[in-house]
Amino acid sequence: MTHYPKTIAAACIASLGLTVSAFAQETTLRLHTLVQDPHPYNDMAAFMAEEIAERTDGEIEIQLFNAAQLGDDPSVIGEMGLGTIDLMISSTNNATRQVPEYQIFSIPYMFGGLDDLMARVGPGTPAEAYFRDVYADRGLDMQLLALGGSGTRNMSNRIGPVESLADIEGMQMRTPPSPMISETWAELGTLPVSVAWGELYGAIQTGVADGLESSIAGYSGSRLYEVAPYLAMTGHTIQVNHISMSDRAWNRLSDEQKAMFLEVAAEASAYGIEQARMYETDLVDTLQSENGVTVTYPDITEFQDRLTDLQASLVTDMELEPAQDALFADN
Repeated sequence: MTHYPKTIAAACIASLGLTVSAFAQETTLRLHTLVQDPHPYNDMAAFMAEEIAERTDGEIEIQLFNAAQLGDDPSVIGEMGLGTIDLMISSTNNATRQVPEYQIFSIPYMFGGLDDLMARVGPGTPAEAYFRDVYADRGLDMQLLALGGSGTRNMSNRIGPVESLADIEGMQMRTPPSPMISETWAELGTLPVSVAWGELYGAIQTGVADGLESSIAGYSGSRLYEVAPYLAMTGHTIQVNHISMSDRAWNRLSDEQKAMFLEVAAEASAYGIEQARMYETDLVDTLQSENGVTVTYPDITEFQDRLTDLQASLVTDMELEPAQDALFADN
């Protein structure tokens, strides 16, 4: 794309009888999330839509499509590559087919909490730069705007309270499309089964799966407590999310607008962290008091000990050493 000095560009536009704002007002971007309210992804999406509209004086509008209205994540990533969907905010777990390096975030008990995560993947970190390069190297036709965290992932099931590993032995465990997560739960004694998020409620209800692992917000927002009313606070991973934009939409932006989008995405990620913390406190209380959920707090050292050897072997077997090095590099 050829870039001209602003004065020349403005003169050319004026000569055509157009204004910059009139052209920009036609810019409408579609943003996908997979989840229903309440959820940090939807909060982040609303934040971005409001901030972008305000900072462009309404010249760029972001239309929000939550609850998988535009399709599941793998399909949306394909559409993003074509430029028919412009933005998405979702879990890295659901992007591992296109970005296998994202499996590094599924290693259990790798981060010390949300603050530790953001120190490793936030703006200006080696990990952020690494994954932006991965997008380019894999020819995804997308730009990574920001990485963030949307809460810890915990286990729930339809059978009974979980106090120890013995309580989940032999359970049919729904996992997202991530080999890392599947092997983790197999090591913990369950029988992993792959089910799309949108089909999960029915799968638990009919016994296709007995248990699942998810964020608290995802569990609550999709009303999974109705079919899996036993919640175990395993905190085995932090749910890492990505904010991504199609190259087609990105390339329509000026340099100033690109910088603004990166800034707003970073702010949205920070807001998502705040919302995740709030949900994990408030929603657990509500789930117990209003939705009849039984909450247990198993000793996670038993889970950690079982997974110690697997963690190292998965990094090697899945060739994730570069991703791990980026995560733990000095900023």
